[in-house]
Amino acid sequence: MEIGPDTGDWLQDTRTSYDTVAADYADQVRHLLDETPEERAVLALFADLVRQGGGGPVADVGCGPGRITAHLSGLGVDAFGIDLSPGMVEVARRDHPGLRFEVGSMTELGMADGSMAGLVAWYSLIHIPDDEIGRVLGHFRRVLRPGAPLLLSFHAGDGTRLKTEGYGGHPMRVHVHRRRPERLAALLDGTGFTVETQRTLTSAESRLGGLLLARRGTDGDSDPGSAGGWPAVGCR
Repeated sequence: MEIGPDTGDWLQDTRTSYDTVAADYADQVRHLLDETPEERAVLALFADLVRQGGGGPVADVGCGPGRITAHLSGLGVDAFGIDLSPGMVEVARRDHPGLRFEVGSMTELGMADGSMAGLVAWYSLIHIPDDEIGRVLGHFRRVLRPGAPLLLSFHAGDGTRLKTEGYGGHPMRVHVHRRRPERLAALLDGTGFTVETQRTLTSAESRLGGLLLARRGTDGDSDPGSAGGWPAVGCR
């Protein structure tokens, strides 16, 4: 169902939807990385960049049931997960009891400025409305150290659809946004990031997925609050 811009309380809709499907979602995506060698490769590259930068805490923002957090931990990264959905966080803690997971929103990250050695948003920007994207990326830049890596994955393309039924046949109400890698890369550049890798691919994760690997610029670069929203056209 193709639609226009989000309306209503999208944060509450997203939280409630993923609370509803959390257990079934975890079961369906648990082994996707086994089928996605290119995604494993870019996660390994991200982990190498974190180590080269001296290591430190890495936030998996929109972590869902924690599979990417756990994968990064297995690569030797000090990763923890944040998700909007308490149900998802409960499942993540159940499945990965040795790791840290907390409830939070990427629209208002609670980490201190410059405290993160890296940040991943793995198919979690897909529900963020166009007019919130700039603010979210500004938060990402704020919490990252200068030079720290940022890894984004997302559904590539144009348009938005309303998803009303989800994993296990449960009802959902989430807007799924597809975005072109070059436009997201331009917004990252305007927010104070340097994009180092940009590509699209087809895999078990997405029929057409986008990957962007970037680094946070120095404090002399663009003001993280100045990026604004996504240009009007027409987000797991």
